[in-house]
Formats: sequence, structure tokens, C-alpha cells
Amino acid sequence: MRKIIFTLFAATALSLAIGTSDTEASTYTVKPGDTLWKIASSNNVSVNQLLTWNKLSSNSIYPNQSIKVSAVSTPVASPQKTSVSKPAASSVNTYTVKAGDTLSHIARIHSTSVNSILQLNKLSGSTIHPGQKIAVSGKVQATAPATVVKAPTPAPTVSKASTYRVVSGDTLTNISKRHGMSVSQLMSLNKLTTSSIRIGQVLKVDGSSAIKQPVTVSNPTPAAPAASGKISTVISTANSLLGTPYKWGGAAPGGFDCSGFIYYVYNQAGFSVPRTNTTGLDAASFNVSSPEVGDLVFFKNTYRAGISHVGIYVGNNSFLHAGGDRVQITSLNDSYWGKHFDSYQRLNVMR
Repeated sequence: MRKIIFTLFAATALSLAIGTSDTEASTYTVKPGDTLWKIASSNNVSVNQLLTWNKLSSNSIYPNQSIKVSAVSTPVASPQKTSVSKPAASSVNTYTVKAGDTLSHIARIHSTSVNSILQLNKLSGSTIHPGQKIAVSGKVQATAPATVVKAPTPAPTVSKASTYRVVSGDTLTNISKRHGMSVSQLMSLNKLTTSSIRIGQVLKVDGSSAIKQPVTVSNPTPAAPAASGKISTVISTANSLLGTPYKWGGAAPGGFDCSGFIYYVYNQAGFSVPRTNTTGLDAASFNVSSPEVGDLVFFKNTYRAGISHVGIYVGNNSFLHAGGDRVQITSLNDSYWGKHFDSYQRLNVMR
């Protein structure tokens, strides 16, 4: 009897020892006679837990079967905190405008846009000036100093629609030629149906046509022999009137025609010259073969037959006259005036 009790006690102790060992382990090997209930009891878990952990669909088990007796806790890595980078708030900087700067250049070196700068500074236009402080946003890029390129001075614009006053000797052909136009363009611009024009008539000319070579020369150098005395006064007075508008019948600084110009200039120099027309001046002069500064130059068959225009010889094969639309100096090699040249003459009062 004592032997039986001892044997049961030993078996119970061994069973408890084995159970304790199995409890400490994460798995248990099924022995003959084991049941899920027994295994659950010895491991302080429930049958349902064993079913779940081992994915068993029933209570049937068999010897040497490996049973999970505790929840295998797989170390779960602490979730790394994902730092969501928030867009950095654009820091607002101040930039001082330098000579040559433009909003486009400032926007580019600060990695921003012109519109952003306009809005940030509440600007209504792109005009800025040196020394002005401009609020900009974004990181400044390291750039080489901007090279300031001075914009070339624009060439003077030529009026697209200017006018010309017809003077003696003018034809549509020479007017159109002087203004880089064709006769048909000139007629179309002025709605002319014939080529007839009259002295004093104002014509529209196309100022945007080819640039015309200037015929006016300021301060011409007199040719030898040098003018002296009253002749010097004639030339200096005539030069002072360069650019004065042409005016039919005019004989004063407000406007001249060709004979009125001769009358005014020579009388200012002390010569008594009557107020007459080109025919009268031709009659009051005598021909010379070698002109000197201050002599007269006569032209024929311009706006009428015979002597019809006159100017003052100023040397260098040029003459000063009230012709075209103003007082000017023209070369005797001019295609129009050259073919209408008549003679060099000297006023009788200059003998």
C-alpha cells in the first residue's frame, strides 16, 4: 500500500515537473493518453486558445504531435516615426534693387516668379529703381553679378505721315523721288486723279519710306576766294536762317520763297536789292564764268518755263536757297537741280 502511494506521488510529481517544463516551453509534445483539456490545464490556458494557436478544427490530437501552448509573440518592431516633411514656409527676405536690375532678374536669382514679387510687394507694374527694397521669398541662388547692358539708343523715329508744300519747279516725279516714293504711291496717298499740282499745295508724303540723304549742311566752309566784308555778312545771315520754313511770297524770317530769301539776306548785309521775282533778279545781275561765294545761282524750267529759281553760291559746288519745304543747302550735283541749272551771276550792286 505504501509502495502504491509512493508510486502515485512520484508519478504526480513527475507529471507536475513535466507540466511545469512544458509550460515554460512554447510548445508541448503530445504523449499517449493526453487530451487538449489536460494539456490546457497543465499550461494554464484554455482549450479554445490551444485550438486557435494551433489552428485545430477539432479536439483530436495524437502522440508526438507538437502543440503550441502559448501565444508566440513575434517581436514587433516599433514603428518608425515617419517624419512628414512639411514644406518649409517661404522665408521672406528683402533685396535692394541695383542699377540694371529687372524684376525678371531678381525673380530668377531668388527662385521665385515675377508675379510672386508683384503680389508680395503689391506692385501694379514692373517699374523699379536702384535703392528700392523689394520683398522676395525663397532661397537666394549664388549667381554671378548681372552684367548691366545699356540698351542702344533707339534711332529717331520717322513720322509715318508727313507733309510737303509744293514750291516752284516741283513735279510729282521729283517730290516722290525725294521722299523715297513712287508717283503712284504719292497720288494714292493724296487721292490725286491727275499729276497736276500747284505752288503752295500741301501734299502728304510717306515719311516711313527709305531714309533720304540729307541735303542740308550746317556751317559750310566757303571756297576760295574767301568772302569778306558784306559778302561775309550775306553768308552768315543766310546760314542763320537754315531750316526756316518755305513760304510762298515770304520775305521775312517767318518764311521765305526763293526770291524773298535773296531780298532779305542781301539787304541785311547792306546791299540794296529790290523785292522782285527770279526774272527781276536775273535782270539785275550779270553772268560770271567762275563763281565766288556770294554769287547767285539761277535755275530754269522748274515750275514754269524760263528762269524760275535762285539761290546763293556758298562754295564746295553747293548753293543755299529757300526750296523744298525749308531753307537748306543743296549740292549742284543733285539730280533734280543739276539738270535745271542755268548760270552763275553776280548782282550789279556788287560790282
